[in-house]
Amino acid sequence: MTTADLVFTRGPVFTADPARTRASSLAVVGERIAAVGHDEVRQLIGPATEVVDLRGKLLLPGFQDAHIHAVYAGVELAECDLTGTVGVAEYLDLIGAYAKTHPDRTWITGGGWSLESFEGGLPTRQLLDSVVPDRPALLANRDHHGSWANTRALELAGITADTPDPADGRIERAPDGTPTGMLQEGATALVARLVPPSTPADRLAGLLRAQGLLHSLGVTGWQDAMLGVSGGKPDPSDAYLAAARDGSLTARVAGALWWDRERGAEQIGELVALRAQLHHGRFRAGSVKIMQDGIAENFTAAMTAPYLDGCGCATANTGLSFVDPVALREYVGRLDALDFQVHFHALGDRAVREALDAVEAALAANGWRGNRHHLAHLQVVHPEDIPRFARLGAIANIQPLWAAHEPQMDELTIPFLGPERAARQYPFGDLVRAGATLAAGSDWPVSSPAPLEGIHVAVNRRAPEATDDRVFLPEQRIDLQTAVASYTAGSAHVNGLDEAGSLRAGHLADLVVLDRDIFTAPPEEIAQARVERTYVGGRLVHAV
Repeated sequence: MTTADLVFTRGPVFTADPARTRASSLAVVGERIAAVGHDEVRQLIGPATEVVDLRGKLLLPGFQDAHIHAVYAGVELAECDLTGTVGVAEYLDLIGAYAKTHPDRTWITGGGWSLESFEGGLPTRQLLDSVVPDRPALLANRDHHGSWANTRALELAGITADTPDPADGRIERAPDGTPTGMLQEGATALVARLVPPSTPADRLAGLLRAQGLLHSLGVTGWQDAMLGVSGGKPDPSDAYLAAARDGSLTARVAGALWWDRERGAEQIGELVALRAQLHHGRFRAGSVKIMQDGIAENFTAAMTAPYLDGCGCATANTGLSFVDPVALREYVGRLDALDFQVHFHALGDRAVREALDAVEAALAANGWRGNRHHLAHLQVVHPEDIPRFARLGAIANIQPLWAAHEPQMDELTIPFLGPERAARQYPFGDLVRAGATLAAGSDWPVSSPAPLEGIHVAVNRRAPEATDDRVFLPEQRIDLQTAVASYTAGSAHVNGLDEAGSLRAGHLADLVVLDRDIFTAPPEEIAQARVERTYVGGRLVHAV
């Protein structure tokens, strides 16, 4: 009888396998699970077997992130990081200190500031000038859909009162047309193109920095949602390929190739070539990312009805569809016929509908090909479109951490959506009840990459650090088992890893050990759990 290399005993074990969701022991041989069960699994223990006594700690499948920007996030960790506060004075102190300690940097870059910190979500160039007067500075906001530039950066880019807004963005302006320093969506690229690009060494270091952090949070695989040149940022693909080739990539990574919305179907041949090129070891790029709209906070998410103004009256603005919806149906049909998975950014209800229409058109043209198209973010979904996910096989790629009351939601979103539309936000419960498949991700560095924090919000609809009792649309809460499955089996399904995401004999031994059983703890304590061990293919990649 074969003995195991690794055996976990005295569970609990959550398998994410509908046939047997709970067990108490699991054995690993090589990189795969050999057995899942109870005391009988101990028969596989031999003289050389490593035995992990769980002693009541929870073993579960490794978490997977279905929408993340790991290389960008890792690079930003080495730049001016503003994620630790929401105070304007603190931002300025951090930026000033960074500039002082990095006199060699020709540009001050980084980000992580929150829209809620500034009136209307609009910081000014003069504020940034007060701490960086001598060098250009460009700092992305937390959601990376806009950037804060100082006067020097605007001057170098030639942005004046006469500069027109790009088709996919907006330059915020004073009443006389002078740029204020806030650049929305595609307008960021007007300045970002001048920023010295990161080097291949910077990007590889950023990937490995991010990978270490993600492993410490129990993440064993992910889908990078933007491979390609976009918004002035260089392509992170080289970092993944280098790490896959030299063996330093321990995670399993699916890549989504960026769809250039300034171009059309002529780029499809290039994407086919990239798919063949970007495939080595644990890295492959078989998805195409189409960003269909923006975000609600800056009124660029595509909506079926106009945004409201500060007085509650309808405006003329319904947001932006970055890709013509008729052309989108053609593009998705052609990509589907070539067996690309399409990864949509679809945040507003019109963008969601346009993406679903494109999936439906692809099915009509090509039949069912099983390409696992998915829609990420889904902030506002029209009730008529909820049943279409299951009917079309379109996967709901959710970012649960955003489905909570916090200042950006309460001050910059709900008042401008109105009560009826605000009540349609992040409809996780409705999607589950309608039979949709859920996958989950973080969109890091937009928000925390910690799956346990996202699971906490999916179950509670309250932020882990919430100090009041408000629950955000409580009818949209989902149960813990569904939430965990969305971060494991659901995301593994989206990422094309059918042998991961659940604990079954023969599956890959991608595993996480938590310091407690979150299924028996109070739901409000989910985010307090900590990852003690992370394994990829039976290999320990993180331990405390």
